[in-house]
Amino acid sequence: MANDRTQKARNVLVIGGNRYFGKRLITRLVTAGDHVTVLNRGSSPPPPGTDHLVADRDDEAALEAALGDRTFDVVFDQVCYTPRQAAVALRVFAERARRYVMTSTVEVYEYEDSGVPVPEAAVEPGSVAVDLHLPWDDAEFLNAHYGEGKRQAEAVFAAAPGFPYVCVRVAHVLGGADDFTGRVAHYADRLRSGEPIAVPVLNHPATYINVDEIADFLFWTAGQDFTGPVNAASHGPLTTEDIVAAIGGGPARYRTVEVGEVSPFSFRRSYGMDNTRAARLGFTFSHTGDWLTDAVAETLKGSN
Repeated sequence: MANDRTQKARNVLVIGGNRYFGKRLITRLVTAGDHVTVLNRGSSPPPPGTDHLVADRDDEAALEAALGDRTFDVVFDQVCYTPRQAAVALRVFAERARRYVMTSTVEVYEYEDSGVPVPEAAVEPGSVAVDLHLPWDDAEFLNAHYGEGKRQAEAVFAAAPGFPYVCVRVAHVLGGADDFTGRVAHYADRLRSGEPIAVPVLNHPATYINVDEIADFLFWTAGQDFTGPVNAASHGPLTTEDIVAAIGGGPARYRTVEVGEVSPFSFRRSYGMDNTRAARLGFTFSHTGDWLTDAVAETLKGSN
């Protein structure tokens, strides 16, 4: 849980992300008395208590038109996946945002397989090469290069002198009846049916964070003044077996796979993040053991 401090009401923009932990973030902002505007393409209504702007964040002219002369104390960018999107955001918000918080990912460390939790310095945004000419608009390419897209998006912000950006590198998120990923249900289905769970030959643990805790962390970040990348992860890495045991409901059978697709939450490489920086800045993370069982139960209840 964050260490609270009194804040005056802020003018906040949330770009996309008004479901799952983004929805929880918006609720926290509204409850705190902040004036919240949600910007998306209009495919879903914003949560109650917010204003709504409709624009495609990839269309710079449309984004400028939708924003008009508005400025913001904090911008939360929940859906920045590519350096092109970051470049548009930088041009549009350079004079509009006092603080810019991009939701990034543990996947930026996909090449850092040290076997120990990695600190932010393992991937310095300022040292990442940016290539705006890659086919970032191709969904298949983007899906295959998710971590690279996030790395390069971070790098675009880092290269702008004085731009007050934060990149929150989020661990794997668990919990919530509104978890739309189907990952926990994947395991529950196999436990019920007796089907084997496909895992790599060497199946590494990973770091996780509860859906409510990442919303708390993002909300807390808005009120701080640090910049740059920061890891967000609960204490206590989890293995596939830990998650399966928390689900329960039947004996687990495993099938090792040398090459090919494996089950979610099973990893051929280490995905552990060091959360020391955030802790030193003042955020107190929970331990996965405090919430894992309740988180998977809540998710499964929502999927039934």
